[in-house]
Amino acid sequence: MPLIWAHVVRQPPYLGEQKRTTASLLRKLTTASSRGGLEDLSCSEPKKYVQEPECRTPLTQCLLENQRTPVDRGCSEREKVISSLLDMGFSDVHVNELLSIRPGTHPQQLLDIISELILLGLNPEPVYVALKKNPQLLQLPIMHMKKRSSYLRKLALGEGKLKRVLHCCPEIFTMRQRDIDSVVRVLKEKCLFTVQQVTEILHRCPYVLREDPGALEYKFQYAYFRMGVKHVDVVRTDFLQYPITKTKQRHTFLERLGRYQTPDKKGQTQVPNPLLKDILRVSEAEFLARTACSSAEEFEVFKKLLAREEEEESESRMPDGESTSVDEEEEGEEEEL
Repeated sequence: MPLIWAHVVRQPPYLGEQKRTTASLLRKLTTASSRGGLEDLSCSEPKKYVQEPECRTPLTQCLLENQRTPVDRGCSEREKVISSLLDMGFSDVHVNELLSIRPGTHPQQLLDIISELILLGLNPEPVYVALKKNPQLLQLPIMHMKKRSSYLRKLALGEGKLKRVLHCCPEIFTMRQRDIDSVVRVLKEKCLFTVQQVTEILHRCPYVLREDPGALEYKFQYAYFRMGVKHVDVVRTDFLQYPITKTKQRHTFLERLGRYQTPDKKGQTQVPNPLLKDILRVSEAEFLARTACSSAEEFEVFKKLLAREEEEESESRMPDGESTSVDEEEEGEEEEL
């Protein structure tokens, strides 16, 4: 017994099977012995060897952490982004489709862009629709998104109003800043709308952001001077969203029929003018039947005549402009002589 015990004590503390063998042998020695001394030793010594792997576990975990590949870290980032999108209220289907809109987009870039849109007061569904319509949003630098978001807040287009703007004009984030400034400047300085009215126009008629500033100004002037429509009515009836060709055709047709008259300085007319919604917001068939009380054939003939008149008018202006420029050149030559 002493020789066996001495052999066991000299064994080095190996891991794995050797430790379990040593512990088993000590238990057998304890059972064979009738004294308590060996039992105490058998209970104390094996515990030392059994606890050694627990001391080495943190080191092993650290090594495993360092051995993770970039692919593993990428998967971890993707999982975090997916979890964040789900917390925002996106469904599983929306999350999968958002991640596949532009496969090369980094997941964190996607999350940053979506976060900015959510902070503007948009719900997950409008954000998803906007990104599907305009995937270029995912390529924008996050600082550009923050600046554009701040600009839209100054125009009071946050808190739900941006939903319609993004639906009709999703490129509002990718447009050049000077183009948006030009449209806003025309509405404020040329058309003399108030700040609140400009906000309402951009909210109700986001398509004006795509228009040429000069054409937008002409459309307002036609409404104000030719039709006698006031600022409040321009905003309330969404007048600026309708094409100028459609507006001129229907308005002039009613004028020639004697059913529309430009108000005087006091805003009075000799005939009751129809409401703007009955002129512009209805289909052509309804306009002819209820507002103009005319036939489609007559309206088609009129549109051709009106187009010919406008063409002749534009041609008649060109020679005048050319002669003026020639006269200016001749005057310049005389001054040089």
